[in-house]
Amino acid sequence: MKIAFIGLGNMGSAMASNLIKAGHTLHVYNRTRSRAEEITGARVAASPGEAAADSEVVITMVADDAALESVLFAKGGVLDSMTTNSIHISMSTISVALSRRMAKAHAERKQHYVSAPVFGRPEAASAAKLFVVAAGPAAQVERCRPILDAVGQKTFVVGEDAAGANVIKLTGNFLITAVIESLAESFALVRKSKLDANQFLEILTSTLFNAPIYKTYGAIIVDDKFSPPGFKVPLGLKDNRLLLAAAEEAAVPMPVASLVRDRFLAAMAQGMSELDWAAIARVTAKEAGL
Repeated sequence: MKIAFIGLGNMGSAMASNLIKAGHTLHVYNRTRSRAEEITGARVAASPGEAAADSEVVITMVADDAALESVLFAKGGVLDSMTTNSIHISMSTISVALSRRMAKAHAERKQHYVSAPVFGRPEAASAAKLFVVAAGPAAQVERCRPILDAVGQKTFVVGEDAAGANVIKLTGNFLITAVIESLAESFALVRKSKLDANQFLEILTSTLFNAPIYKTYGAIIVDDKFSPPGFKVPLGLKDNRLLLAAAEEAAVPMPVASLVRDRFLAAMAQGMSELDWAAIARVTAKEAGL
């Protein structure tokens, strides 16, 4: 398929490369042009609109709502340049409200919109082992299958309301941060009790919590290795803010999410903005006098 890929950060660049390996033709755009020029086998566009103009599918993988709005709604941008019956696949972590707005805007132009955010860190993106959560009109999701299969190991289709995929993505990311906070508190207690944190991690992940999320983030926290980041602290705060906005709209109290929000703010206030979002564990450790 002829694909425009917009947004070539750590995740997007790996995904774009895997699409080329799968035989798709890519026209790529990134705000920093040098990142686009690193994608072997792709044609580099001068603007998002140029990338979208002759493509069957436009994929966006950008940092936040503001970045997506700028490439989509600007004059001569993606929305203006997409052709009738082409598809926009938004794979970014964005707000539920923006997802709904995009679905409406595309429908008005007889274009299609599929929301397909992903779970997985950059190493999973490189290995094409992401988990994709897709939602949108069933026929259009099926049209996108070859693309989703090229970047992920499994796709979960959660309905025809595109914004549903964004709810699940934000809720999933919240659960990751809740695990990080729980691990941080647990390791702080173990360390202050003069016990071996590595042994505790082994016991934890060999018995009740034998899951990738505990192994990955447990090891990061025990080793105090938050650089290079897979996902930076400010992005964690952004996702938390979007989650709380969705929760407020649905009238769902989420007190743990509010606690985690303060952890992210504290980490940023203490100069950790360039570190992995698991660095909120340092805030917990500091509060414990470690």
